[in-house]
Amino acid sequence: MNDEEKQDDKELDEALKNAIKEAEEAENSRILYEAKMRFLGRMGIVMNFMKRMKDIPPEKRPSFGKQINALRDKLEAEFAAREERLKKREMQKKIETEKIDVTMPGKRTAKGALHPVTLVKNQLVDIFAGMGFEIFEGPEIETDYYNFTALNTPADHPARDMQDTFYISDNLLLRTQTSAAQIRAMEKKKPPIKMLSPGRVFRSDDDATHSPMFHQMEGLVVDRGITMCDLKGMLDEFARTMFSGNSKTRLRPSYFPFTEPSVEVDVSCSACGGKGCSLCKGTGWIEVLGAGIVNRRVLENCGIDADEYSGFAFGMGVERIAMLKYGINNIKLLTENDTRFLGQFKEEN
Repeated sequence: MNDEEKQDDKELDEALKNAIKEAEEAENSRILYEAKMRFLGRMGIVMNFMKRMKDIPPEKRPSFGKQINALRDKLEAEFAAREERLKKREMQKKIETEKIDVTMPGKRTAKGALHPVTLVKNQLVDIFAGMGFEIFEGPEIETDYYNFTALNTPADHPARDMQDTFYISDNLLLRTQTSAAQIRAMEKKKPPIKMLSPGRVFRSDDDATHSPMFHQMEGLVVDRGITMCDLKGMLDEFARTMFSGNSKTRLRPSYFPFTEPSVEVDVSCSACGGKGCSLCKGTGWIEVLGAGIVNRRVLENCGIDADEYSGFAFGMGVERIAMLKYGINNIKLLTENDTRFLGQFKEEN
C-alpha cells in the first residue's frame, strides 16, 4: 500500500469517526439532520470522496469505490439509529409536557350573543309574520327605476334631495330604501299582498344617530278596502309587542313621494310612560317610523288598478328601534364590534 492509499484510508476513517461523534452529540432532530447533510448530502463529504474517483488509477478504483460505499452504509446506519433514538426521546418529552390531568376542572368557554340589530330584526320578523306578512328580500344594488322612479320619484323630483345616494353608474346605485323590493313584489304578485322587506340600505350620512350603511324593514299591504285605520291598528299591535303592553302610537302628517296621505309615527316613551323625560325630550313621544297610504301612481306603475285596490306601507330603521329598545345613545356602538358592549345582550338570546 503506497502513501496515497494510506492517506485515503486515514481520511475515510476520520470521516467515519467524525460522523459518529456528531450523530451521538446531536441533541435534537434538526441538528442531526444538518450533520447528516454534511456527510451524506449532495455536497457532503462522501460525495466529495466520490468525485476523487477520476483522479485514481483505473485498477484501484473498484477497491476505493467499495471503501466509499462501505463508509456510506455505515454512516446511514449510524444516523438512522441515532434518529430513531432521538424520535423516541422527543416523543416521550412531548407526552410528558402535553399530558392532561383529567381530574382538573375544565375551562369554561364564553357564550356568545346575538348582535342587538339581529335581535331586533328577528323580533320584528316574528311580530309581522304573526300578522300574516311574507318576507321578500330585494337586491342591494338597484336600478334608478326601482329605487326612485317607480316609487313616484322621477329624475327632477325634489324628494331625491332627501337621500344622498351612492351611485355606481347613471342607472345603478346602492339602494337607499328597501321600498324598491315592494315594487318588485307588486310586479310579480297581484293583490292581496302582505309583505315585509328587511335588508341593508346605504345613504351618504354619518353622525351619532346616522350611518352610511344601516338596516331597514318596510312593510306593504295591498287589498280591497285598506284604510288608515288598518295601518293604525297594525302599528298599535307592533308597539305593544316590541316595547311594552302599555305603548300607544300617534300619527302626524308628513310627506313621502310614494304614500298619500303620509304620516310620521310616534310611540309613547317606554322609559317614562309618556310623562316626559330626557329620552323623549320631555314630550312623552318618540318618533319610530314613517308610513302612509300607497300613492295611486305607485300602484299604477305596478299594473294594479288603484280604483279597485288600496294599500298602506311603512318603513323603519332597525338600528333606530334597537337604540330605543335598549337605550343605546350612539349608533357607532352597533358597528364597532366591541365584545364588552355586545356581551350585555346575552340575556336577550
